[in-house]
Amino acid sequence: MTGEARRPDGDTGPLDGITVLDASRVLVGPFCTMQLGDLGAEVIKVERPEVGDQTRGWHPPTYGESGEAAYYASVNRNKRSVELNLKTDEGKAAFADLAAEADVLVENFRVGTMESWGIGYEDLREENPGLVYAKLSGYGEWGPKRDEPAYDLMMQAEGGMMSITGEEDGAPVRVGVAIADITASMYATQGVLAALFERELGDGVGQKVDVSLLDGQAALMSYQAANYFASGSPPGRMGSKHPNLAPYQAFETADGYVVVACASENLWPKFCDAIDRPGLAEDERFATNTKRITNRDELDAVLSAELGGESTAALLARFEEHGVPASDVKDMEEVFASPQVEAREMAWDIDHPTAGSITVPGSPMKFSHSQVKAYRHPPLLGEHTEEVLREYGYGDEELGALRDAGAIPEE
Repeated sequence: MTGEARRPDGDTGPLDGITVLDASRVLVGPFCTMQLGDLGAEVIKVERPEVGDQTRGWHPPTYGESGEAAYYASVNRNKRSVELNLKTDEGKAAFADLAAEADVLVENFRVGTMESWGIGYEDLREENPGLVYAKLSGYGEWGPKRDEPAYDLMMQAEGGMMSITGEEDGAPVRVGVAIADITASMYATQGVLAALFERELGDGVGQKVDVSLLDGQAALMSYQAANYFASGSPPGRMGSKHPNLAPYQAFETADGYVVVACASENLWPKFCDAIDRPGLAEDERFATNTKRITNRDELDAVLSAELGGESTAALLARFEEHGVPASDVKDMEEVFASPQVEAREMAWDIDHPTAGSITVPGSPMKFSHSQVKAYRHPPLLGEHTEEVLREYGYGDEELGALRDAGAIPEE
């Protein structure tokens, strides 16, 4: 670690003192390194000269007239950007110099790419045996599909998510965010933290963490997969319904939808009282959750008729009065205007050098004394190239040689 470029605000996070070399792009890797940066790690984002991370060009929308893509900004705060051409020998050598000082390296190139460049895990650990190397890919480092390309939509289909998402008689539906990328990213973050913890408690040796999008989707199936293993029947699409609970779903109202979550037996009588149908709680067909699941179609018909003529607001008021968990279906504007979300500071305003003040989703991790916040704006392409390389011992002559070789851009 260089120890020279920590949080400019002087605060410390749980990962203060940890340096992360981020050779990833798009979403799965950058979301992981953003989490590490939020936790206080120094993150150095290595990008292709002149082009950078592909998501810099994924717009509209942008913040105002600045041209800064909202997608890119959403996952790249708390990092510094270095332009480095890894297809040149000089660029690879400079990358190896950065990796020699790093605690963590995160990359999501095609399997075998970094090894073909001579900067894979086995190459880098010779100089830095404490390195934690996180490899993210579509299918993982072994198996018959290891070399195939993968994208979130494919993984949602191949990993089972789309088989259980959508209405029962409708087409398969993609989850509205790139859940395969984000899930794998979260698993990678957990893996990195576990490897760092083991390194610190053990002999100081790092290791490689291999996470695939497909594995993440398979793991995310959780109880749906267990339901299949137990029954032998693959679950299908059920809309908002739950395979093991009822009523636990969205119901159409006179002016929208209301979501009700009767997740325990004691809530069912309260729900019946709230809709002024106490007799339903005594109906033998619906007396227990098991019977409500068995007779789901009859239950749905009764409840849809009861709730369909009421406004969402009126139903929510009655459910709140009777202690029944319920919600309307909020859009993004309503989510971030919510007093609860505001109280939890889940929208972060960041000063940006070209876009002015921008707003991005905040971190859900809250600590009793550590600071988790946006202390660096999403960096401009190559904004910190010279600054970072000088911290690693590169002087004017060495920087000039890198420019002559095309490893970094001209001034």
